[in-house]
Amino acid sequence: MRRGIGVLLTAVVVGLGCDNQMSEERAGVMGEGLKVFISVDMEGIAGVTTGSEVSSSGSEYQYFRALTTLEASAAVEGALAAGATEIVVRDGHGSKNNIIPDLLHKEAKLLRGVTDRPENMMLGIDESFDAVIFIGYHAKAGTAQGILAHTSSGNVIDLSINGVSIPEAGYNALIAGLYGVPVVMVAGDNWICDQVIELFGEVATVETKVGMGVAALGLHPEVVRERIRATTTSALRDLGRFGPYRLEPPYEMVLKVRRERSLYPGAERTGEGEFSFSSMDFLEVMDAFNAMK
Repeated sequence: MRRGIGVLLTAVVVGLGCDNQMSEERAGVMGEGLKVFISVDMEGIAGVTTGSEVSSSGSEYQYFRALTTLEASAAVEGALAAGATEIVVRDGHGSKNNIIPDLLHKEAKLLRGVTDRPENMMLGIDESFDAVIFIGYHAKAGTAQGILAHTSSGNVIDLSINGVSIPEAGYNALIAGLYGVPVVMVAGDNWICDQVIELFGEVATVETKVGMGVAALGLHPEVVRERIRATTTSALRDLGRFGPYRLEPPYEMVLKVRRERSLYPGAERTGEGEFSFSSMDFLEVMDAFNAMK
């Protein structure tokens, strides 16, 4: 059953029922210090409803980039409370220079700037991290009531890997999964919360708003930050219950777009606006996706 306005008032939702296979080393990392990776987007930030609010040319962009920075800082504070000793925040939206450096919590390292590497929003992730957190994430392309729902670009109709339709949170979690790192908490609108629970099973979520297509019912930004802080701490203190999100290779991508671009080497056109690509290397799949999206 689809969650709606009433569910938003509870605000913190924990997904159930994943077969987590967490190593004893990762599950027992508490007390030894945690290393946490935080990937930050903007469309799922509290209060955001229009594209201009997350565009550098928009009149309200400066306000919403400040809210984005504060939500990221709330996750940093929650991670510190759980024992994190190293935190990397990846600015993942658009030109990757949205987070205001001196407004971000001083205990975090900030990774900003555009890259042509396939990791993109996950640039910097590796096996040394214990957990990943997504802040400001949004629903995938085609989500009718999602706020600013899309998958990387407005040209994408759908992206599926091994028959599973995924949002940006899905392929970013798969990148983390290559290094054995689980996504433990996602904050964004109710639709992305539903989607990551369906994909990952065991994941903590914070709903920032209920999407109604072009409108949203949202919580006060301070309330959202309080719940991000608390949910981050809770998830990291129970890290052993989460497992990395993985699909088995070979990775079979099917990409549907509105306007066709040049074929990536090895990709096939399987229909009007539809392409397929397969590889044993998921990062190569992401290269193909980025070239054709």
